[in-house]
Amino acid sequence: QQNELNSFLWTIKRDPPSYFFGTIHVPYTRVWDFIPENSKKAFQQSHIVYFELDLTDPYTISALTSCQLLPQGKNLQDVLPRDLYRRLKRHLEYVKLMMPSWMTPDQRGKGLYADYLFNAIAGNWEQKRPVWVMLMVNSLTEVDIKSRGVPVLDLFLAQEAERLRKQTGAVEKVEEQCHPLNGLNFSQV
Repeated sequence: QQNELNSFLWTIKRDPPSYFFGTIHVPYTRVWDFIPENSKKAFQQSHIVYFELDLTDPYTISALTSCQLLPQGKNLQDVLPRDLYRRLKRHLEYVKLMMPSWMTPDQRGKGLYADYLFNAIAGNWEQKRPVWVMLMVNSLTEVDIKSRGVPVLDLFLAQEAERLRKQTGAVEKVEEQCHPLNGLNFSQV
């Protein structure tokens, strides 16, 4: 039953109340039906909404893209063992070959092409730091490709907040997410 689900919603009892809601980075359509009504109601009633990052801000997206890159003049072939680099390159060639068959008719109907989608996800992969390449590879699955074009829950809620003219903000800066990931050494990645 909907009212028996754990909502991941915390309430700070004050006037007006404040809420904390835990989200995950998956297409919202995978989880929206399972989000309990108390969480949806808290969102609707809120006037100000803060997110992990402001995913609607072009600067945020640009900064996230920049932070993923290796230092100028370096590429992945310079930092990965040769065998691992070759396996990665072969895998990405396989994904590029398979991607047209992974896409849905709805995606194609919206003008989304496999080559465009592959380049949007994996373009410039040879200039990225290993941790970001690992995250990218983890998202290059048939299930994930079929859901491309559907915003993740955080972005969906941010877009809804904007549509409903709620005041929005972010609790973190890009650097606060980027630097810890970039600080991982190769064995940790």
